[in-house]
Amino acid sequence: MNGGDDGGGAAAAPTGPPPPPLEWKFSQVFGERTAGEEVQEVDIISAIEFDKTGDHLATGDRGGRVVLFERTDTKDHGGSRRDLERMDYPISRHPEFRYKTEFQSHEPEFDYLKSLEIEEKINKIRWCQTANGALFLLSTNDKTIKFWKVQEKKVKKISEMNVDPSKGNGGVASSSISSAARPYLANGGYPDKPYNCPQGGIPSLRLPVVTSHETSLVARCRRVYAHAHDYHINSISNNSDGETFISADDLRINLWNLEISNQSFNIVDVKPANMEDLTEVITSAEFHPSHCNMLAYSSSKGSIRLIDLRQSALCDSHSKLFEEQEAPGSRSFFTEIIASISDIKFGKDGRYILSRDYMTLKLWDINMDSGPVSTFQVHEYLRPKLCDLYENDSIFDKFECCLSGDGLRVATGSYSNIFRVFGCVAGSTEATTLEASKNPMRRQVQTPSRPSRSLSSITRVVRRAGAESPGVDGNGNSFDFTTKLLHLAWHPTENSIACAAANSLYMYYA
Repeated sequence: MNGGDDGGGAAAAPTGPPPPPLEWKFSQVFGERTAGEEVQEVDIISAIEFDKTGDHLATGDRGGRVVLFERTDTKDHGGSRRDLERMDYPISRHPEFRYKTEFQSHEPEFDYLKSLEIEEKINKIRWCQTANGALFLLSTNDKTIKFWKVQEKKVKKISEMNVDPSKGNGGVASSSISSAARPYLANGGYPDKPYNCPQGGIPSLRLPVVTSHETSLVARCRRVYAHAHDYHINSISNNSDGETFISADDLRINLWNLEISNQSFNIVDVKPANMEDLTEVITSAEFHPSHCNMLAYSSSKGSIRLIDLRQSALCDSHSKLFEEQEAPGSRSFFTEIIASISDIKFGKDGRYILSRDYMTLKLWDINMDSGPVSTFQVHEYLRPKLCDLYENDSIFDKFECCLSGDGLRVATGSYSNIFRVFGCVAGSTEATTLEASKNPMRRQVQTPSRPSRSLSSITRVVRRAGAESPGVDGNGNSFDFTTKLLHLAWHPTENSIACAAANSLYMYYA
């Protein structure tokens, strides 16, 4: 059932009365641009992911770097937010993150056999289970997946030795600083005391003393999973068993064990014997959140296949197929292009799958393969502009989607750095448009029942500098195809969203 332009779905997922729409507020921004500042291509964020607890956030960029952020507002009270809720501790602060560390995950490479340059751009990041206080995550570019361990290491600082660097190798220090008011070291000497040379001319040696411990975060690459994909990797997904994960490219899905980097099992292969017979490719793949034998993958034809690893070693036959039947007479040149699914996500309980195609978000019940239970129109006002979007390649943009932890809402991005949040409870009309800026509600304009020609509605149209193809959205705001919000993530337990606008990471809460 299709929702109208307001985005509400007629039949929807979770039951019960719809909650009131959330009021979103700006929380913080990392890497904010100043007006007119040119963004370097390598700094543009290409992946965002919260870990299972929501206490850590990772971003990857086109320069191959992974940046980690850490939750700080829960640490002030000495416990996680969930512990505080159990203790009825009043939580007055909104979620706050701070920069933790960053590391270079991938470097640009060159495949000499195929004469291909392999970009360092991070396509996906997935958190793995933590152990012994260390963080583990998987990151991938087009060809190579890496398994990282990020751990705090104590660095010991030692008091000054007997060697004076100014005297060259082995020179004896001869400081003439007064010894008054100087602290004793544990071995009884002074840290800067001049060395007394007895008659043999041999200086009296002092044992080095550890004076301080400093902790620093060290990222180590534990494993590299390479040479298993002929095509570009579009997805990686951890299994709930904590031991295995999948990686998917255009034609194949491989199953890996985290401990074994030189071997993977090909579980899906849609490559035809003759490549001229190729009609669809794999666009996204994800494991079920709790059933370790189930996974779903989407295709460029707009279908989602659910497969069961227990059925056979090669899962080319699906156990369920989800696709929406085309309305008769609605076919056009763009129909197949905009039907391609760019991202799928399982809901937390595994009952629902959210999919994003170019124009819509769809919510599917895995027990009902007759069609989606809800459809949300993301930017219906772009439909007349599909020709322009095709000309400038924007029609091939891959927008991601996400669900709230409680399953009551879904979110996805659009152009002009806006993203939309929809309520998916039956009867909900929640469809909020937010802008990735310090004033997220700036684009909220009351849409009149009839188109109004008053001066105020005309002056609302703010043309942006540098917009190649500016137009007007449903709320009378200008939009342009050059700025787009492709990547966003919803906190697993709270109403908090992190999204990327070029090189800036914006965070909101409600």
